[in-house]
Amino acid sequence: MLMPHPEFLRKLVHEYETALAEEAAAAAAVRTTRAQDLAYTLCVSTGTREVRAALETARRLLAAAGGAPAAERRTPAVTTRR
Repeated sequence: MLMPHPEFLRKLVHEYETALAEEAAAAAAVRTTRAQDLAYTLCVSTGTREVRAALETARRLLAAAGGAPAAERRTPAVTTRR
């Protein structure tokens, strides 16, 4: 499988989550065309068929590339040397 560029994937996840947040704020009962288009692109980019699996795959790929989306980033534990 071809791997999407991390920056493209990061932007795609962000745009999709933003579209969903905008829908929730507007109390939309149905996904907008924009959210549907982004969901489709996420699925194609990650080789999945469902948006939930696409998001999980995207986050895993971004973590492996060292660039998880902001919501998934964690502060690294501080270690001390002896």
